[in-house]
Amino acid sequence: MRSSRKRISYGGVVAALCCGLLVLAAGPVAAGDDDHEIARRALEAGEVLPLRTVLDIVEKQYPGQVVEVEFEHDDGEFQYEIKVLQQGGRLVKLDLDARTGEIVEAKSRQRD
Repeated sequence: MRSSRKRISYGGVVAALCCGLLVLAAGPVAAGDDDHEIARRALEAGEVLPLRTVLDIVEKQYPGQVVEVEFEHDDGEFQYEIKVLQQGGRLVKLDLDARTGEIVEAKSRQRD
């Protein structure tokens, strides 16, 4: 009795999928690397404060759990955006000058 099962080679399909995923992943990775490089160079050049220093400043004035940190570079200006979840559910969003650690803006809202 002869089997009606067919053998299918998945090697080519897998290789094509892997190549496609690499191409798709290359775009975001490259963009992230550029941002990372800008931040690293700014820190090494002494243009911005280290994150640990900025977090110390934030913790003294806004105690709570840091839930998000972003480093932004726009038109030559460096800024840290930090979100802190405080006791009682209050969420505070802080914009800090990355060069000085000065809090430029503070917004808060109550979370349920």
